[in-house]
Amino acid sequence: MSLSQAQKKAFRSIGHHLNPVVTVSENGVSENLLAELGRALRDHELIKVKLALPERDDRAAMLEELINASQAEQIQTIGKVALLYRHNPQANPKLSNITRFENHHGRR
Repeated sequence: MSLSQAQKKAFRSIGHHLNPVVTVSENGVSENLLAELGRALRDHELIKVKLALPERDDRAAMLEELINASQAEQIQTIGKVALLYRHNPQANPKLSNITRFENHHGRR
């Protein structure tokens, strides 16, 4: 599913206030990391991932690996932080960053 520019803009606005929930270090991608990433995307739909790697090319390769493994969509990357989104039709409204933002700001 490809998001429209308007959706991406709205998600960037929501993501601005989020803190990274998953950090990827030089140890690379492990089963545990992918499990945590999957859980975070399932629960929150929109998450920030910190890529704690010094080289830009390494961060880009790592991010591509994470996106492919999780089937998430990259919304934005600024420096060492990436904003990822994966829709969950059964997301818990109390956990989903999308639903919480919409409910908090009165949009339906």
